[in-house]
This record gives sequence, structure tokens and C-alpha cells, in this order.
Amino acid sequence: MSADTAIRPRRNSLRPAWEEKPTLIGQFGKGTILTLVVAAVLIPLWTVLVTSLSSEKTINEAGGYVFIPREFNPAAYVVIFSGGQVTDAILVSTFVTIVGTALSLVVTVLAAYGLSRPGTLWHRSILFYFLLTFLIYPGMIPSYLVVTGLGLKDNLLALILPTAISAFNLVVLRAFFMSIPGELYDSARIDGAGELRILWRIVLPLSKAVTAVVGLFYAVGYWNAFFNAILYIDRNDLQPVQRVLQQFILAGQSPTSSGTAVAIPGLGSTMPPSLAIKMAVVVVTIVPALIVYPFIQRHFTKGVIIGAVKG
Repeated sequence: MSADTAIRPRRNSLRPAWEEKPTLIGQFGKGTILTLVVAAVLIPLWTVLVTSLSSEKTINEAGGYVFIPREFNPAAYVVIFSGGQVTDAILVSTFVTIVGTALSLVVTVLAAYGLSRPGTLWHRSILFYFLLTFLIYPGMIPSYLVVTGLGLKDNLLALILPTAISAFNLVVLRAFFMSIPGELYDSARIDGAGELRILWRIVLPLSKAVTAVVGLFYAVGYWNAFFNAILYIDRNDLQPVQRVLQQFILAGQSPTSSGTAVAIPGLGSTMPPSLAIKMAVVVVTIVPALIVYPFIQRHFTKGVIIGAVKG
């Protein structure tokens, strides 16, 4: 047996460290870290939920936030869904999120597809313009002057148009479109399909994962946005829910009088604690993301990695 033959099996038996079976200490350490991370996420959410459903007596006994539930009291949710400022804010945020996400996806997909095709008119100049926004941002004052100059003050479009397209999402979609084999485009053109038909029939069906992830990015951004409302919205009936939440918690305002009794079926007339109302608003603001994310999760890693690496 030659020396090369004797050495070869030994070389093949060596594997990278990350492919080796973890030791008992390593398994215990990873389990402990994952448990702590999950607890750091779930414990605050649980505390907020329990506090929002607690009575004033329970909150006073706990000295503030409640961790162990004692008395069930949904008066805070009755108050915020009774047609007041919070209800209006939820409707505004829902409208802005749905319309803004749809508009942003349409604009981003069209721009990414056009910039992914070789030979597009002013391809390099337009792409350089988008990439330049990664380094240079116009700032708050120029943005305010543009928005107000267009007459969008106290208009819901002021919450949509300034953030209608993200350069990062554009680059991710463009990279994925460029990774699609050119033979698919050529065969479609031979069959007489135009660019819009190719985009609708071929590109978008192949891009469901990355499009879903980009749509999630846009939706979460619109739902959580509040700074544009501070700049451009003065009317209380047009404030989004995040702006109302910011007023309730940071500014110390309360959405209802602490002396207002609410009639609850089976519980009679009860007083909604101010802290419970604030925590109920927090729950309402995070529930949509918790509902949507499980449907997008299976596309999340695939869409981001494929769109960001390929091309």
C-alpha cells in the first residue's frame, strides 16, 4: 500500500468543526441560551397581555405591571374599541399599511425588474441614483419642505409616498430577478410575450418567497411608522396607532378618563385602569405582526438569502 493510499482515508475522515456532533456541554449551553432568549421575548409579552386584562385592584397590589393573572377584566379593550381615538388610529394604520404595502410592492417590483434587464434605458444612472440613497439621505427639513410643498400636509398620502420605495428591498428583488435563467425570458419572447406579461406570468410566480418577504418588510414598516405622523399630521382623526401609542406612553397622556366606568357583560360596571388601557394599545399594535408572520416565516430565510446572494 502506497503512502498516498494510506493517507487518503484519514483525510476523508476529517470534517469541519460545525459538522461534528456537539458535546454534552455544548448541547446544554445551546439549550440554555435558547431558553433565555425565548424567555426574554415571551416574558415581556406575557406581562403586557396580563396587565391589559387586569383590574385596578390587581395592578395596585402588584405595584404596576402584573405577571401572575388574578382577576380577568377586559374593560381596557372595550374602551379602545368603543369608537374613540384608538379605534380611529387603528383604522388609519390599517389603511396606510394595506395601501402603502400594495403601492410599494408594485413600484419596487417594476423598478427592480426594469433594472435587472440588460439594455434598459439609463440603466446605470438610475441604479446609481437608488444606491446613492444608502450613503446620502436628504434629511428631515428637505423632506418636510417637499411633502408640504406638494400639499400633503394632514393627508394620509404623507404617510405613504415618502417611504413608498426602499433601496434595500429594490436591490434584493433586482438580485433575485437577475438570477432567473435568461432562457426563460427568451422562450417567452419567442412565444410573443411582452415585458409585462413575462413579469406577471414567469418572474412573479418564481419570486413568491422574496416578494412575500419584501412585502412583510414594507407592511411592518408602515404599521410601526410614527415619525412621519409627527411631522405631517396635526389632525387627531388622522393619527396612526403608533403615534397614539407614543402619546399615551411617552407623553403620559391617557386615552380615557380614569373615572369612566365601562359596562362588561357578566362583570357589571367596572373602571378601566389607565395602565391597562396603555398595555391594551400595545397588544393591539403587536398582534397584526404576530398574525401575519407565521404565514411568511417559511419564505423568510429563503427569500432573503436567495435575493441577497444570487446575482
